[in-house]
Amino acid sequence: MTRFKRSLFACALALCTALLAPLVAAATAAPLRTSEVINRDWTFTLGDPADGEAVDRDTADWRRVDLPHSFSEPYFLGTGFYVGHGWYRKSLTLPASIAGRRVSLEFDGVFQDAEVFVNGHRAGRHVGGYTGFSIDITPHAKPGRNLIAVRVNNEWNARVAPRAGEHVFSGGIYRNVRLVVTDPVHVAWYGTFVTTPLVTEERATVRVQTEVRNDRAGGDARVALVSEVLDPAGRRVATHRSERTVPAASTATFDQTLPDLSTPRLWSPDQPALYRMVSRLLVNGRLVDRFETPFGIRSVRFTADQGFFLNGKHLYLIGANVHQDQAGWGDGVTDGAARRDVQMIKDAGFNFIRGSHYPHSPAFTQATDELGLLFWSEAPFWGIGGFGADGNWLSSAYPPDEADRPAFEASVLQQVEEMVRIHRNRPSVFIWSASNEPFFTKGEAMPAMRDFLKREVAFFHRIDPTRPVAIGGAQRGEIDKLGDVAGYNGDGATLFLNPGVPSVVSEYGATMTDRPGEYEPGFGLMPDTPDQKNTNRPYAWRYPWRAGEALWAGFDHGSIASIEFGSMGFIDYFRLPKRQYHWYRNTYAGVPPPTWPVPGKPAQLQLTASQTVIRGTQGLDDAHLVVTVQDEAGRALSNSPDVTLSIISGPGKFPTGRSIRFSNKSLVAIRDGQAAITFRSYFAGRTVIEAASPGLKPARIVLTTTGPDRFVPGQSPLAPDQPVITYPPVTRKAFEGDPINVTINRPTSTSGADAGHEGPLANDDQVETFWRASAREGVAFWSVDLENLYALHWLSVVMPDDQAPAFVVEVSNNATDWRPAGEAKAGRKSHEFALFDKAIAARFLRIRFLAVTPDHPAALSEVRVIGKPAN
Repeated sequence: MTRFKRSLFACALALCTALLAPLVAAATAAPLRTSEVINRDWTFTLGDPADGEAVDRDTADWRRVDLPHSFSEPYFLGTGFYVGHGWYRKSLTLPASIAGRRVSLEFDGVFQDAEVFVNGHRAGRHVGGYTGFSIDITPHAKPGRNLIAVRVNNEWNARVAPRAGEHVFSGGIYRNVRLVVTDPVHVAWYGTFVTTPLVTEERATVRVQTEVRNDRAGGDARVALVSEVLDPAGRRVATHRSERTVPAASTATFDQTLPDLSTPRLWSPDQPALYRMVSRLLVNGRLVDRFETPFGIRSVRFTADQGFFLNGKHLYLIGANVHQDQAGWGDGVTDGAARRDVQMIKDAGFNFIRGSHYPHSPAFTQATDELGLLFWSEAPFWGIGGFGADGNWLSSAYPPDEADRPAFEASVLQQVEEMVRIHRNRPSVFIWSASNEPFFTKGEAMPAMRDFLKREVAFFHRIDPTRPVAIGGAQRGEIDKLGDVAGYNGDGATLFLNPGVPSVVSEYGATMTDRPGEYEPGFGLMPDTPDQKNTNRPYAWRYPWRAGEALWAGFDHGSIASIEFGSMGFIDYFRLPKRQYHWYRNTYAGVPPPTWPVPGKPAQLQLTASQTVIRGTQGLDDAHLVVTVQDEAGRALSNSPDVTLSIISGPGKFPTGRSIRFSNKSLVAIRDGQAAITFRSYFAGRTVIEAASPGLKPARIVLTTTGPDRFVPGQSPLAPDQPVITYPPVTRKAFEGDPINVTINRPTSTSGADAGHEGPLANDDQVETFWRASAREGVAFWSVDLENLYALHWLSVVMPDDQAPAFVVEVSNNATDWRPAGEAKAGRKSHEFALFDKAIAARFLRIRFLAVTPDHPAALSEVRVIGKPAN
């Protein structure tokens, strides 16, 4: 290096040092923002005891829980769940350094009404079950020991969204909680909004709006904001400095456009490149806050005639609908479990996820950002077919009572605003959705519902003008043109052809089956599109104007409609793929299916884990365990004996405690030779887990949990056993003049019955009793005389087990001339038939089994016909 170059280099270094010196000095002189997850070691009780927030309250009968947590844990697909109150308490020790600083609690999700108390004082309240919130506890917090108490209820509220839906609505602090300490001058909660007004392959413009809060006791603050962009490799590629006065007790928004970035790395599912915006606040030259915002550079565009474009290139959206809950833990899933869900959809060759039907966790969209999946983020405004009078989640999507409407609309818009604030910097979030099937609204309220949808879409546009807004489930009610994009569910894929607006098939398929299912796709009604029925062109329904399609559903999920209604995923509730998943993965990702298990002689068990190291003790990570039945040669078998997983030594727990038992006769199920569950640990240490089954060689695995909270045998608490509780189902409340069950104790006739299992036992309103045909082969039937002519709305058929053969449903006015009304496949325990859209009126109903065998007898536990007099 020449003397001149050395001098030039030294000058440049001196200049950089001078510019950065205030930041370096400030960083070493003052503590900045701290954010600590506080998920472990809470106490909990169901119910609403008096003075649950009191510092001196005796809680000896409360039990330890760790977050994330659900009221109904352990939960395994029942149609009911605990409804009511629950209390959480946690002791929190704060350092002396909090003096003069702001202390907040950040919650990622509490369902659905949360009151937060600190040292016996009410610090704040949040209503809304799917969006996070921040509570400033500074006035009540103190150095030393503090008591945090949270009173939660999940009671249905006519004025809180959602009013309806087919999911389950269990209460609890089911997402993460953080303790955040900042300077009085700080970036507000999710207070940055990074946008890219110009995006090309050659350059990109980055704009950032930063909300700066001044809670200083000393009055106004002169604040400098230095914003810098770091590229995916961590190199600084742009910076901007602004300065302004922020008045006391107020929030000011800095609006900065940074120098253009040359040849930016664009975010896409194939290359999910992420940048970081680093925001530094200085007051009088002193660094007081540092805040990081991951973001991506990309452009999205929907068209009515050419579909969807990402970064200027056409992309057909191939996706799946995803609910958040998982076996045992219910809605309370870890960040690691959410990430595995995203990875499974990605591995199947899909490029987008529809978040059905509520805002998902920040961890979920972090995973879609990092792994590369587009995400459709939906507001919690949805409905359910067959809804009844107000009173629970089987109600009208939009309030029929005018007095409830202003508060309900405010609830929707509040959660929309929170959803947008939390997820607006995620490049994977490419569209907002205002709803799902809100047309399931009582008739007289439909005009008001449509008017509100228009105002909701306008509200979205006002708070985020950079993304389009969809109307999800828009196939009824004349609502499909109220947003920027129409999402058509089910038969909407065949009814709305070239609709003149950008459109997506937001739900198709709905294959209702337990694992393993069939190795075939579930394209639902799409192949029956009228103008494509006679064509042999593959995927003929993928018109040039259609933007994409989303499978219903990615995963089995809890449902108030029925267990079967929740079994439409191509991955089961325990996160084991059905064969349909492997069809899609083979077709879209080119991964051949595995060898299917076969019947054989079980000899041993195999126990595997998604990972053998669990990172941290705050419930952010976990391990997915899979037990496989094998023969002596190690071949996977379809035999499904009872299997028990037990913790032999060390820390950790299953949703049921230190052990969990799987049975093919239980909702805690082993099927097709495999069982699975997620394991957690809130203590650091080595855990030995054994899988055992009578007469089979057991298997063991060792998991290690890292972190500071060491497990001490004999001292650290062990997880207690938690039984699986069956809660009463959510039942529809009837409108005046509604259809009712017209079958109870009506006259029956049969082809024959075994002693003790006569025909009347199938309509006695007792699911425990059942009719069983005497025939062991051939045809058998059961019929009921409704003793009047009824307009039939719904038929529900429940079997004693899943061994019944296929059957047909027939109706008649005279018990002679029978008309078909439905048919059902073999191997299912329950069946539901919608009859109201077929305009069926009849006096007699018959269920006819076509191929009875000794192994598959004809039997019925309960037949319910919902109807009302035809006249």
